[in-house]
Amino acid sequence: MGLLDGTLVAATSPRLRYARRWSALVLCVQLVTPAALAAGAVTHAALVEQVRASERAFAQSLAQHDLKAFASYVARDAVFANGGETLRGREAVVAGWKAYFAAPSAPFSWSPEQVEVLAGGTLAFSTGPVLNAKGERIGTYKSTWRRERDGRWRVAIDSGCGVCNCNAAPAPAVGSAGAGTAGGERGL
Repeated sequence: MGLLDGTLVAATSPRLRYARRWSALVLCVQLVTPAALAAGAVTHAALVEQVRASERAFAQSLAQHDLKAFASYVARDAVFANGGETLRGREAVVAGWKAYFAAPSAPFSWSPEQVEVLAGGTLAFSTGPVLNAKGERIGTYKSTWRRERDGRWRVAIDSGCGVCNCNAAPAPAVGSAGAGTAGGERGL
């Protein structure tokens, strides 16, 4: 006899065997996972370098006019939101970018300045400058990478923005005079 959820059950009952199996599985996961991480199975630094290398190879695919390689870095369910248009899915992204690969030379390039990876090692973020063909900065890209079942990193979400004009006058603060509230009242 055994006790399961406050109920007395026979030691050979399916319910007790099932509970024991799950308990054993949970115990194994709790013991093995920290040991594998502590043994350095894949360090955080190694994951960051994997994403950085993937980003560079992704960018190189455009420079080398290799649309097939480009597509291999795009997740099947990717969302690319650039230039006011949102492309959903690998096929749409590849079709939307095809013209860039047809040009005699790559119209722009990019490279990672910052790469961060979640502790779980399945999601990452990269960002860096976008340069025109003359090497002038024309924007900043932001990509979310996902490590997929095959172990490869692929872009799941991509977006970008133009270059910030840091010399422009700042917009009035919310709630200040001239920012749309009467007499400078706090806009809370």
